[in-house]
Amino acid sequence: MNILSLSLNQLVHRLETACGKGRFHARALYREIYKNGNPDPLSAPEFAASPKLVQNLEKSIRLEPGRVKEVFQDGSLTKFITRLADGLDIESVIVPMNRYNTLCVSSQVGCRMGCAFCETGRMGLKRNLKVSEITGQLYNARHILKKQIKNIVFMGMGEPFDNFDAVMAALQIMNEQTGFDIALRHMTISTAGLLPGIQKLAAMHLPGIRLAISVNAADNHTRSRLMPVNKAWPLEKLKETLAEFPLPRKGTFLFEYILIKGVNDLAAHADLLADFIHPLPVRLNLIPCNPVPGLGHESPSDEDMNRFSQRLVEKDIFVIRRWSKGRSVSAGCGQLGQR
Repeated sequence: MNILSLSLNQLVHRLETACGKGRFHARALYREIYKNGNPDPLSAPEFAASPKLVQNLEKSIRLEPGRVKEVFQDGSLTKFITRLADGLDIESVIVPMNRYNTLCVSSQVGCRMGCAFCETGRMGLKRNLKVSEITGQLYNARHILKKQIKNIVFMGMGEPFDNFDAVMAALQIMNEQTGFDIALRHMTISTAGLLPGIQKLAAMHLPGIRLAISVNAADNHTRSRLMPVNKAWPLEKLKETLAEFPLPRKGTFLFEYILIKGVNDLAAHADLLADFIHPLPVRLNLIPCNPVPGLGHESPSDEDMNRFSQRLVEKDIFVIRRWSKGRSVSAGCGQLGQR
């Protein structure tokens, strides 16, 4: 019984079926593992009068978050590499914010999207992560590295909607109040634009979940060159799908635009982007390209960033300029998988 792959209700069902016990013991076990990171969860008071149950659970429970193999620091930013049971590695990033930390979670080993600016895409897809390997990143961040995590962003290695079922299961486990207790409004799923995934997420009606879209160009020619996914689901279809997405009242989409010198950084590109955004409710993250050896893309200057941003602001676009963090340890956007 891999505990990190189970929701509370699933754990209740397992205990009822296998042990004749129910919610009382399941909640205690869930709390001790997920919330408290207790290495000996069966020592909790709720199990004191149930030695046979303890004996059965000691044989059946598996806690396999993956082994934290390496940790890198860039100021207060932390990147950690997790070695999985089959010997593959994934990378996760803990990003310090003003009053809390955000954990950038991976959903796959590698990625098959093939974005031209991304090291993870150059790896190709090795495999999807299991539910426990996704939730295990939060377990390790909180209970092994002892970081206070309030926000989750599915922006690490992989395309979350390419591993939809496992990501949704992990998201619901992270949300469980008895356990990790991360509010849905503090979780963001980022996609390169897989429209079937956006549509399936819309149908789930998860209150407060944030949706981020990696746009990076507002004309199909440039975007298809940067992001092959655009050939299957071009910008017109993307905008139609977003217009139908059930945002909460005053809700917004998060658009991510990686600014690449000489590729998508002209005033004309900004104008096209503003036209594409209107009338969608959007907060735009403007991110300088992080150079990756061998991919041939250059980072814009601060002046380029400011000029592009100002052009968008003049067209009533809400812009957040994201200055690069974690470059020195290859933890920036597009750098995961680079050593």
